[in-house]
Amino acid sequence: MNLLLDSLSRRLASAWRGRDPQAGPGHNYQCRCDRPVFFQNSHCLGCQSPLGYLPEAGTLTSLTPVKDSSEFTVTDAADGQRVRRCANLDSPAGCNWLVPSTDPNPLCRACRLNHTIPDLSLAENGELWRRIERPKRRLVAQLLRLGLPVTTRVEEDPEQGLMFDFLRSTPDGPRILTGHAGGLITLNIEEADDAVREKMRSDLHEPYRTLLGHLRHEVGHYYWDRLILNTPWHAPFRALFGDEQADYSAALKRHYEAGPPGDWPQRHVSAYAAAHPWEDWAETWAHYLHTVDALGTALAFGVDASDLEFQAEPFRKEDLHDPADPDAARFLELINSWVELTAVMNELARSMGQPDLYPFVLSKPAVRKLHFIHQVVSQAAGRAAATRLGIVPAP
Repeated sequence: MNLLLDSLSRRLASAWRGRDPQAGPGHNYQCRCDRPVFFQNSHCLGCQSPLGYLPEAGTLTSLTPVKDSSEFTVTDAADGQRVRRCANLDSPAGCNWLVPSTDPNPLCRACRLNHTIPDLSLAENGELWRRIERPKRRLVAQLLRLGLPVTTRVEEDPEQGLMFDFLRSTPDGPRILTGHAGGLITLNIEEADDAVREKMRSDLHEPYRTLLGHLRHEVGHYYWDRLILNTPWHAPFRALFGDEQADYSAALKRHYEAGPPGDWPQRHVSAYAAAHPWEDWAETWAHYLHTVDALGTALAFGVDASDLEFQAEPFRKEDLHDPADPDAARFLELINSWVELTAVMNELARSMGQPDLYPFVLSKPAVRKLHFIHQVVSQAAGRAAATRLGIVPAP
């Protein structure tokens, strides 16, 4: 029995070439009235049916209210599955996720990751929190779909779990910095103000800066601790990304004072990735999540290679971290499909006078690192599945 899960990216790659039209979840959902609905919707604008996101199934579903109860049944569930709304539905976060009726926790799997939320006595903080929670839920949904371990450090797993602090700097206090430390991801909620974030993007000479990008990058640091540190992946990580024991503070100081080395595009996925091996990993991890999610969404809406009249020189097996990897061919389909899709996405953005949606060019060394991350994710997903089945003990 193959304990490794077929990763989402493998299925997406097959579908892109037209061999598996049902492969891979995306973000194309329909209400029971057949109207299109979207990931963040809590009710259908057409028939007004209540909607909710089922994290275990990875789908947005119509709901049927249970009489004289705060619970619902899942419309399409043959077994009459009963659920209730996340307690944060009526908060500024507006969470549309669902909780099994048997779960005593009033919060969904995404909201229970929150350690600190903004001070809601300040009216503007509620709107900033809402803007952060939407991409955070998208991040958590993707991590669950990939089969990665997602537990809350707040109450489930104080040693290896994940949690979030959403904070704001005060006039008389230190500036809140976005970052990760020991399973805690801190995000300065001022980043949810478009004007503030755009100014920082410009000041730091970044081609891309989004809330979802921040979250994907920071969760990459968390998974480095969980999946790389003191594991068999640690030595190959150092061979590929560099020695993370290099002075981190000095590396960042040098990066912000002198900028990246001139040859960074030939070695890294972004300029910031050149600052330190940890940042190289986190930036590459974020790009892997970008690739899987965006390509999956394109497939879910019926876009595949036959729709695109664009050809690029493809990456080949010898460009990968491990050309002998049994999954190498499927990964190559994934990454080459991504190059095709982003070329067209960027042209569409330019036709509207907008910046490129994906303002990056992948080099062969960057693709090697992406393949390494694909291998790490695939193994972690397989171990998680085996643990759920009781075949191997939890780490």
